[in-house]
Amino acid sequence: MKIKVNDNVLVITGKYKGKEGKVLKTDPTAGKVIVEGVNIVHKHEKARKANDTSRIITEEAPIDVSNVEIVCDKCGKPTRVGHTFVEGKKVRVCKKCGAVLDKAYVKKAKKAAAAEEAKAEAPKKRTRKRTQKAEAEGEAQE
Repeated sequence: MKIKVNDNVLVITGKYKGKEGKVLKTDPTAGKVIVEGVNIVHKHEKARKANDTSRIITEEAPIDVSNVEIVCDKCGKPTRVGHTFVEGKKVRVCKKCGAVLDKAYVKKAKKAAAAEEAKAEAPKKRTRKRTQKAEAEGEAQE
């Protein structure tokens, strides 16, 4: 299944067509997802004890994966999901703009880029004045 928990998705068919929400839960065996604020159902709960009250509970019910499309963070458009290999890892990518959809991979890539940038801008190695003078005299003699 190409849709994972915490992905932003857009419902493309059915009663809730056009609604956008975050995936709360996935069920790959059944091919269903639960999306925040989509496919709301009412369940009647009967009082089981003398001091309890009966009530109506509203919650999200699962919808089929084929009825949702993932929304790209970069371009903001609903898109199909493609796969590519980046640095030996299989990652999900947007078919429209080519941006990486795997949030965990994006965080790792940003962290690695920041570490690499910090190495490039590393401060000069500190040396004592005596050492600098000795090096300067050694170069002058040569």
